[in-house]
Amino acid sequence: MLGLLRRHLSASLPSVGTRLVYAVGDIHGRLDLLNALLHTIRADVVASQPTTKPYLIFLGDYVDRGPQSRAVIDALIGLEQVPQLEVICLLGNHESALLAFLDKPMERAQWLGYGGAETLAAYGLGLGDTLPTGQDLIAVRDAFAVRLPPEHLSFLRRLVPLVELGDYVFVHAGLRPGVPLAKQTRRDMLWIRDDFLNDKARFEKVVVHGHTPTPEPHLDKRRIGVDTGAYATGLLTAIRLQETRQTLLQARI
Repeated sequence: MLGLLRRHLSASLPSVGTRLVYAVGDIHGRLDLLNALLHTIRADVVASQPTTKPYLIFLGDYVDRGPQSRAVIDALIGLEQVPQLEVICLLGNHESALLAFLDKPMERAQWLGYGGAETLAAYGLGLGDTLPTGQDLIAVRDAFAVRLPPEHLSFLRRLVPLVELGDYVFVHAGLRPGVPLAKQTRRDMLWIRDDFLNDKARFEKVVVHGHTPTPEPHLDKRRIGVDTGAYATGLLTAIRLQETRQTLLQARI
């Protein structure tokens, strides 16, 4: 069963500028939810009749845990070719872990245990009931490298950690409190959790992020969190920003 939710939030908020912006939370191999949410976004673009191309921002974590990581990446690459949209795909910690495994499989084998095995299966490389160790990790990496299409590797390697639009900054995990935007580290942008979530101080801009799943999106004057645990909950969330307005778009299966 498919359900779509639009929730209009309060006005008098920071401005994203004149361009219409959609920012999508963590997908984690759920192509069904991605397709459902894209259907809503496309309909909204048609209804909104923007005079300039909307931004469609993905906040990272396209792979792992869910069953269709390969198909999700195919879909994102296809979206980059759509002339009516300006697509920006951010780097998530799971894409970073995948790339690290390709570079150093024996040192970065932990990726297999938190979703990497599901990604390998999506590329036709099932690992069975026992995760590989030692030299077997090199063999798994080599087999994965053969199965990973060059365009997928190129996509993964060109992902960016952060983008700023108007009074907003978009990043996968969050930012280090007390550190200016220009001095934030890549590791914090991909992995930070409690230090960012529990602090009360505001940044130079409102932070739109994923990474930490919650039953409902989090919205306040400091941050907007839109990871609703799609792979486990069947709920994928996006935030629609237009000037000072914020609207939630959701797909549930």
